[in-house]
Amino acid sequence: MRRFAMSTMLFVLACSAAKAAPETYIIDNSRTASQFSYRYLGMSSQTHRFDRVSGTVVFDRAAQSGWAEVSIDAASVNTGHALLDAQMRAPDFFDTANYPVITFKSGKMVLNGDQSSLSGDLTIKGVTRPVTLAVSHFQCMEDPAVQAETCGAQATVTVRRSDFNMGKYPFLVSNDITLNLALKAVKAQSYLQVASRDPSR
Repeated sequence: MRRFAMSTMLFVLACSAAKAAPETYIIDNSRTASQFSYRYLGMSSQTHRFDRVSGTVVFDRAAQSGWAEVSIDAASVNTGHALLDAQMRAPDFFDTANYPVITFKSGKMVLNGDQSSLSGDLTIKGVTRPVTLAVSHFQCMEDPAVQAETCGAQATVTVRRSDFNMGKYPFLVSNDITLNLALKAVKAQSYLQVASRDPSR
């Protein structure tokens, strides 16, 4: 009887440890939106997007913490106007020929209701700066649309484009740029199955 009780306790502890282990999620580009906003001529707010985003989110449920790595294809900038897209890819702005990828690598994730955040390094145009993204609406659940466990969140930060060698034309474009990332990430074990059902991923 004692041996059975000990075995049961060890089994429960093993299950608890497994549940507490950090879990890896793969960003689903087809359901992730990466946008940036700025003020034009000091008046209207303009919002554009990047069409291709990839990366990984690691989440520790027990500690309510984790980390993330996000890569944005800078050449996928999409303003809705071909001429403006070309200007955005040019050396005065993202210079995608020389710096094709924008990256964010977090060293710390804190999940605490309205005070949730992601702190790490943002690299744009070859310049790396420490930033802290405010995180909201973080939630993990079984998503019936893809039949897999999915985590979603909204992450926002405001940076100065002049800090990333993109300070040209200050009379046209505000120096403050707000970056928004509305991401969905699929649990790694299920991602390949989800991707195989949708070749666009």
